[in-house]
Amino acid sequence: MNWILLIIAGFFEVAFAACLGKAKETTGTEMMYWYIGFVVCLAISMILLVKATQELPIGTAYAVWTGIGAVGTVLFGIFVFKEPATFWRLFFITTLIASIIGLKVVSH
Repeated sequence: MNWILLIIAGFFEVAFAACLGKAKETTGTEMMYWYIGFVVCLAISMILLVKATQELPIGTAYAVWTGIGAVGTVLFGIFVFKEPATFWRLFFITTLIASIIGLKVVSH
């Protein structure tokens, strides 16, 4: 159950980063809505991370949480913000995913 909470927390980390990106593209009231979304997603992500670390090792949980956020944010940037999908970006995303899986496998 704690791994599921951690994965959901990672998805909310992607969401709060996406809100920042969208807020940068807008102005006025729409920008404020994106910033409100950022704060809400940030709070949910942190609460779930705290709950997950009550049972999981903090080092592993934090590394997985940031890894999900990093991979998800890069992929979101590629697909939504049309950032470049170069060989090296995709290569290092793949190694990051392999590291996240490796941490899950060796954690008790």
